[in-house]
Amino acid sequence: MSFENDSLGAFCASLASAAPTPGGGTASAAAGALGAALVSMVCELTLTKEKFKDAHEALAGVAAEAKEAGEKLRRLMTEDADAFEGIARARKMPKETEPEKAARLAAIQAASRLAAEVPMRTARAATDLLERVPLLAEKGNPNAVSDAGVSALLLSAAAEGALLNVSINLPGIEDGQFVSEMERETAELSREIERLRAQSIQLVRKTFGK
Repeated sequence: MSFENDSLGAFCASLASAAPTPGGGTASAAAGALGAALVSMVCELTLTKEKFKDAHEALAGVAAEAKEAGEKLRRLMTEDADAFEGIARARKMPKETEPEKAARLAAIQAASRLAAEVPMRTARAATDLLERVPLLAEKGNPNAVSDAGVSALLLSAAAEGALLNVSINLPGIEDGQFVSEMERETAELSREIERLRAQSIQLVRKTFGK
């Protein structure tokens, strides 16, 4: 399945259905893609205006990062759903004989690991772009600074939502080192997301008072 080219209405209808996919992981990636699109918009509204030429050099790189992040996050919408469905397929494997049980367990472990890795990619991509929003709020077109703020909220929601989808898959994974590394990164990213979201919104609101 693929969601990245769906209309918003079609995607929301799929999300609202009783089907297990798409779910929260796909929705998180979608929120991140929307956030990336807003970053692109604020960059465009800045880079195409001569009056903001002093910011062009600083924001040209942000524009490129936003484009790349948006493409990645749209792909991750589908990858997340596919990863979840991989677990469902593994659980349906036969388990009558010992070899079947072993094959099924190995498949479940591999699928569960992928179902944690994919949303972690979403969280990383969203957080990496979120790091650029404070610069966007400071140097971007002030007429679009609220859009920069919304991008921060969407990217932070995307990252935090993705991390929830990482965490829910960890208890079923037997590789202790992998679980520990994921838990460590989750904690680090959560702190960074909170800091960047607060910094971004503070800078946006500060602009309102000018």
